[in-house]
Amino acid sequence: MRIAQIAPLAESVPPKLYGGTERVVAWLVDELVGLGHEVTLFASGDSRTRAKLYAAWPQALRLGRPRTDPTAACAALLEAVAQHASEFDVLHAHIDWMHLPLLQRLNVPFLTTMHGRLDLPGLPHLVRAFATASFVSISNNQRLPLGKAKWLGTIYHGLPADLFQPSYERGDYLAFLGRLTADKGPEAAIRIARAAGMPLRIAAKLPRAERRYFKERLEPQIDGQDIRLIGEVNDRTKQQFLAGAAALLFPIDWPEPFGLVMIEAMACGTPVIAFRSGSVPEVIDEGITGFVVETEEEAVQAIRRLDKLSRHGVRARFERRFTAERMAQDYVAHYRALIDARPRHLTMRHKRSVLHRIESPGRQARPIVVGDSGQNHDHAQRDEGGITPDGLRAVELPDFERECAGAIDPPEIPLPPPGIPTEPPPENPPGNPGPDIPPLQEPVDAPPPDNLPGKTLDEIPPRGPNKPPAPNPAVDAS
Repeated sequence: MRIAQIAPLAESVPPKLYGGTERVVAWLVDELVGLGHEVTLFASGDSRTRAKLYAAWPQALRLGRPRTDPTAACAALLEAVAQHASEFDVLHAHIDWMHLPLLQRLNVPFLTTMHGRLDLPGLPHLVRAFATASFVSISNNQRLPLGKAKWLGTIYHGLPADLFQPSYERGDYLAFLGRLTADKGPEAAIRIARAAGMPLRIAAKLPRAERRYFKERLEPQIDGQDIRLIGEVNDRTKQQFLAGAAALLFPIDWPEPFGLVMIEAMACGTPVIAFRSGSVPEVIDEGITGFVVETEEEAVQAIRRLDKLSRHGVRARFERRFTAERMAQDYVAHYRALIDARPRHLTMRHKRSVLHRIESPGRQARPIVVGDSGQNHDHAQRDEGGITPDGLRAVELPDFERECAGAIDPPEIPLPPPGIPTEPPPENPPGNPGPDIPPLQEPVDAPPPDNLPGKTLDEIPPRGPNKPPAPNPAVDAS
């Protein structure tokens, strides 16, 4: 398959430091290439991938200098996707919601993996507006607030089986890995470690917006001995950090959509102790890969039961459930289902503004010109024979060319931006298009474009063959 992966531009793919979504995209892309698929990654120019890279922006936005407007970068990303969409069998987006108005008009199968929380105001309305868009969740819990969305399924994240080497010796400290925000639970992790009498090592990203929180609530508790902050880690240092820990503490206070750090710890053979919230009960196998707890006191008790867990068992369960190969195979199954469900007739091609339709055999073909909105009113449900409600039969372009041999091929007409005056559509091909289909415009006395100031094709009133031209204020006034 020819697959396009559309990544966020906040971080490179994979990220140099912190960045869960971009990391998952990197693993998925490389695994799809390994499975023999032709993959193009739309991402920042400093990304590294086994796939073909389309650099939609020179550098990732978070670490890039000088800083730029992120909306400009996103516009460039979507334009690149629009230009190349017809080259792919399926498009896979990882950028939340911004692409939906574009991708649903390109007539290329697409799906969106939702990587964030979905319990925010306004999202149910958005789902209703894009009722036909296909989504994949990363946990069953994540999708609960948007039960009416078109969910294809849940696909848990996975990482390369050889990315981290497990350590089967119990470590001598507790680990916290994530963002230093209140909902990730760093204060709870400090209290739990102190109550259990074990040192805590914190490898974390400090968002700019959370500096006050860090200064006031966390920094006073970091003594450099029992509680140490080591900063952000990359894949190499993360391996050492997680493998050397007795357990990973994950005391979250929000509906975590997945929690990538949990399976990273499991890959190192390190068990996880986590609060029951969001995806946690789905990711942790209780008593095998860790413990799911309700309170800080239960977390302290779980630390004292770590000897009952086998680090070999933790790693084995990771290999069974959370590898990148399993993740990629799950996505391929959904790609194939979307492609197989695509109608065989071609109703729109995003690179052409002229659609072809023909009537019953023997009738002459004629073009349908699409207006500024890019909408085709013939894009209605058809029966198995490809017949539209108005009696038109839609055919794929090769069939059209064979069936209408000798007909004039309409020229390429790029779609204008909304609100920009346009040239009128080309005149009909010679011949009578049929008594029940009026011409798109008068072939002889149609007013020139200058007589329609500020008008786009969608705003020009329809005119029948025997109808005089509509009054024009600009001409009458003179």
